[in-house]
Order: sequence, then structure tokens, then C-alpha cells
Amino acid sequence: MTEFDAVLFDAGGVLLLPNPETTGPLVAPFGGSTRTADLERAHFAGAHAMDHARAEGEDSDWQAYARAFLRATGAQIEGQEKSAADAFIDGFNHTLWQHPMPSAAPTLQSLADRGVPIGIVSNAEGQVEGDLARFGICGVDTPGVARVACVVDSHVVGVRKPDPAIFLHAFDALGVPASPRIAYVGDTVFFDVRSATAAGLTPLLHDPYGMHEADPHPSGPHRVLSRLGDLLDLV
Repeated sequence: MTEFDAVLFDAGGVLLLPNPETTGPLVAPFGGSTRTADLERAHFAGAHAMDHARAEGEDSDWQAYARAFLRATGAQIEGQEKSAADAFIDGFNHTLWQHPMPSAAPTLQSLADRGVPIGIVSNAEGQVEGDLARFGICGVDTPGVARVACVVDSHVVGVRKPDPAIFLHAFDALGVPASPRIAYVGDTVFFDVRSATAAGLTPLLHDPYGMHEADPHPSGPHRVLSRLGDLLDLV
């Protein structure tokens, strides 16, 4: 018996990652590794640190992300944490999310081929629908890629996670009400797990490197998805 009737996805940290061609030069001045695999992993270290910063009441979550990203690449920033993070953030913006997760396109295509309703709900700056289509991951009406019911971009609809109201646009597109039988795959607890839970969905935390495994006090109940392909066993 299947667990889910439909699947919604975040974009950043699930389908797209920061482009190593841009993040590499941001970490290199501090001695960080510019290997693609290390830079991919560093995003998840940053997302994990962002969650902890939010849980501890810090507003500077991107500072936490930047410090953790740098350290995960082996960058030496002791004694200059803030200035190093500031330099990283200065070069980091929404145009960086242009490195597809290798498993993204085949997983979404497999779901679409099975007739599983799928959609995207992402905090973004108006670019995410075009990026997903351009990199061959999915589209609402794009030939040759997995078809999705919607790409909900926070900039376009005017509401951002963790506000659960952003999901209302996806429910309208899918033609179904909120339900625990709709999964939402995201890479943060604060923005994704929290909002999906509040919206009545089942959150699945995309954590391919096990960053959250050692957390003694998770910020709410959630399940972990180690590989996007594992979704195919749930629908």
C-alpha cells in the first residue's frame, strides 16, 4: 500500500544546489576545497546550521549558513568568522541555485510516468520555474521534462515559508485538499518541516549526508529522506 498520493518539493537543497563554479571561488581565499562533491555537501552543513540558528532565536541565519558552509569545505576562518561569512554572503544570491541534484530529474520523471501528482513550492525570487525547466528537471508545460502541476515561487505569490499559506496555491493546482497523504520534501526544519506540518502535510527532510542524525532535540517530529529515489518506494 502506498503512503502518499502526491508529492510536493522544495527547489533549493532538494532539486537544485548552489553552483560550485561560483561557491568555489568564495571559499578558495580561505583555503576551502573547491571540489564539486565537497561544495555540494557544504550546502547541507549550512542548512543544518541555519536550522540551529533559528531554533536558538538567532536572526542571522545566513551568517550561520555561511560559517558552516565555509568550515565544511575546510576553510580556515578562525578569528575572522564574521568577515569571512560576510564575504561569502556578498557573493551568494538567488542566481547561484543552478546546480541540479543528479537524482532530481530521474526521480521526478519516474513519479510523473507513474501518474503521481507532483508540484514545487519554494522560497525564491521569481526565477525558480525557469531554472527548473532550463536544467531539465521539470516544468508545468515544458516539453521533454517531468510535468508538474505547479511551480509556486514565493516571490510570485507573495508569501514565504515558514508561512503555511504558501501551500494553498499548490492545493489549488493539484485539485486536492491538504492531507498527510501529500508529502513535502525540503532540506530545512525551520522553513520546510515546520511549514509543511502546519499546512497538514507529511514533511520529509532531505538529508543525504546525515547532518541531522546527531541532533539531540529535533525541532519537531519529521522523517528523513536520505535519497530522493527513496520516494519511489512510498508512492
